[in-house]
Amino acid sequence: MVREHRKFFLAAALAGLILRVLFLAYFPAVTDDSRIYADFATNWARHSIYGQTESGKVVPTDTRLPGYPAFLAAIFALFGSGNLKAVMLVQILVDLGTCFIVADLARRTLSDRAARIAFVLAALCPFLANYAAAALTETLEVFFTTLVFDCAVAALDRMNLEQPCARLWAATGAAVGACILLRPDGGILLAVLGLYLIFQAWRRRDRSIVPVAMAATLVAGLAVAPLVPWTIRNFRTLHHFQPLAPRYANEIDQPALRGFNRWVKTWIVDYASVEEIYWAIPGDKLDAAKLPNRAFDSPQQQGRTLALIADYNQSQEMTPELDARFGELAIERIGSHPLRYYLVLPALRIADMWLRPRTEILPPDVRWWEFNDDPKASVMAVGFGLLNLIYVGTALLALVRRPTGIRYAGLFVIFLLLRSAFLGTLENPEPRYTLECYPVVILLGTVFLNQNSRWMANP
Repeated sequence: MVREHRKFFLAAALAGLILRVLFLAYFPAVTDDSRIYADFATNWARHSIYGQTESGKVVPTDTRLPGYPAFLAAIFALFGSGNLKAVMLVQILVDLGTCFIVADLARRTLSDRAARIAFVLAALCPFLANYAAAALTETLEVFFTTLVFDCAVAALDRMNLEQPCARLWAATGAAVGACILLRPDGGILLAVLGLYLIFQAWRRRDRSIVPVAMAATLVAGLAVAPLVPWTIRNFRTLHHFQPLAPRYANEIDQPALRGFNRWVKTWIVDYASVEEIYWAIPGDKLDAAKLPNRAFDSPQQQGRTLALIADYNQSQEMTPELDARFGELAIERIGSHPLRYYLVLPALRIADMWLRPRTEILPPDVRWWEFNDDPKASVMAVGFGLLNLIYVGTALLALVRRPTGIRYAGLFVIFLLLRSAFLGTLENPEPRYTLECYPVVILLGTVFLNQNSRWMANP
């Protein structure tokens, strides 16, 4: 297909490359997380210790999974220690590879024409391009997530034709394992495949389910296998059982601030509060004026909350006693409004992650809707917001109309539902957490465009 439409793919790939290089030139993103990952990679390469630098010493830890530090260490070995620009350049190439895999996925599940539409949507997607120019896990996570689906669809095709497919299922499991080594939530893919294979077994109840059982075994085994040495290392070095990474990326001797986190979940909805309140703890003062009205159920509760914040602001340290007091306040608020805590707020957090402008690592102010920012930044925020709505909106339209012609639609729907439900449980609604869903969003958007447009018709 690529050979047949060589000029088209070359032009689209070139446009995608230019877009990513522009993000690298004008908006390269090196965050605190980037520096932490780079520190892990450097220490691992130089001292053979997987740990962070503290007071000039390398201290072993398990606060981050080893997938991305291993990638950084390989890049640093080739292009120089700490060379994050080289990391971003390689990620640009990886992201263009993702575009081809998205196109192949559309080809397998829809048609050759749909594959070309999907390639354009992926290559020109500014949200994928933006994170290719950021020293973060997202680009690799999206790549391997897309690879999981492409390999799984290819394996399902062969399995339904009663053809050998062990290698494809093995590749699927290995790709899931790569996702998990990059981010713990990559394990959601394993659950998605498990549920879909159960559905496949039910459909084959009149035939042998041995191929399905073999597929499940291969996928699960190869997905979990990389975690075995990691778990053994954590047990031997850190003397505790940790097959993934701590929920709050905290050290063994560092409190997890469960009371404060639970209190945050009783009111937080939007990403602005993540930057202004959630990330300020510990070490920075809290601005009580930034709290929304929904953080208080009564004037008395507001007074208690402000008193707690004042006590914290005196030292900017979240002591166990303060954390417990925040926890007591959370229990009171949950008891008064359980439906709000367990249903309404998670739904609003999910909506915020899906629908807000994806400019969290770009210049626009986090409170973009107040339009008190630089005019160019405000235009960027609105433009990115509209583009996101177009991508998500076309995908939703395809789902509402019950997409016809797309094969294995249930696999993609299960993924969107499970990942969104998981994100609703988090107290930090960051839009980047839905980026792994964008290959599926692009695929569903392709369904809509393929059915409702005559452009890009076959010559």
